[in-house]
Amino acid sequence: MKAFVLDRYGKANALRMADMPMPVPRDDEVLVEVHAASVNVLDSKIRSGEFKLILPYRLPQVMGHDLAGIVVQVGARVQRFKAGDEVYARAPDFAIGSFAESIAIKESALAHKPKHLGMEEAASIPLVGLTAWQALVETANLRAGQKVFIQAGSGGVGTFAIQLAKHLGATVATTTSAANLAWVKQLGADVVIDYRKDDIETQLRDYDLVLHSQDGKALEKSLRILKPGGRLISISGPPDPRFAREIGAPAFVKLALRLLSAGVRRRAKRLGVVYDFLFMKPSGSQLEQIASLIERGAIRPVLDQVFPFEATNEAIAHVETGRAKGKVVIKLK
Repeated sequence: MKAFVLDRYGKANALRMADMPMPVPRDDEVLVEVHAASVNVLDSKIRSGEFKLILPYRLPQVMGHDLAGIVVQVGARVQRFKAGDEVYARAPDFAIGSFAESIAIKESALAHKPKHLGMEEAASIPLVGLTAWQALVETANLRAGQKVFIQAGSGGVGTFAIQLAKHLGATVATTTSAANLAWVKQLGADVVIDYRKDDIETQLRDYDLVLHSQDGKALEKSLRILKPGGRLISISGPPDPRFAREIGAPAFVKLALRLLSAGVRRRAKRLGVVYDFLFMKPSGSQLEQIASLIERGAIRPVLDQVFPFEATNEAIAHVETGRAKGKVVIKLK
């Protein structure tokens, strides 16, 4: 099969299109013919080597996390899927590989595709949908009447998280550029701040929750807009000791992550707020719940651009510009 492979870490290193062996599903896995795959910032960070301490892949590695496609074959212990089913998923860490014509994926990570979505729309959902769900629902238990600040409202996670937060009944604030202000409001944001000219600290106060996805400067400001007892959930770091324990990191990595996050944890404690680092986990059961919301019209996917499979490197480069509105998708079929 054709696949895009990472041979060597480095920001300037393009993925290589290669002929790879067809995956053979284990007893608890499903072989999926990939029709579409979406590109995430995580793909770029893995390629550049930023995550090699916590995700030490053995190269060469077929890249890609999100996918939508059709089941071709199921393992002996698989119960929820059969050949011909339309599915979508975020592949588990160390078993990624959706930038390929086929992938073998654990049944536990797989879900039935939302019925009315095309493959490209469905492939755009898993990583950003699960990130928003695990931050807002699973970790923060966001409730009606609470106030949440979601950074970068026009990005992949932001466009999904705004819609989910509004569905949960929260008041939503976000940041974007002036050109996207009206568009982000249409997604459901109540307060939209032009990050190029306005300071969130003068605009926002006493928030219950922040979903942080930007740099350290934005992190510092976001901590200060929380009310006492509020929570900041960061998907861009720094990772904290709890995360190191969860992934079973070696001692030197645990120490490194403890030191990296010491400053922000200390400042959060001084302000009387909570700092959490979130690294999304694949979950087929959560994707089934997300599919239900999509089918009911509570959330719609937001696509920026669809690239042909041969242009996978160009798709990654487009994501790296930071200017995509919603998700960037690769079409295979």
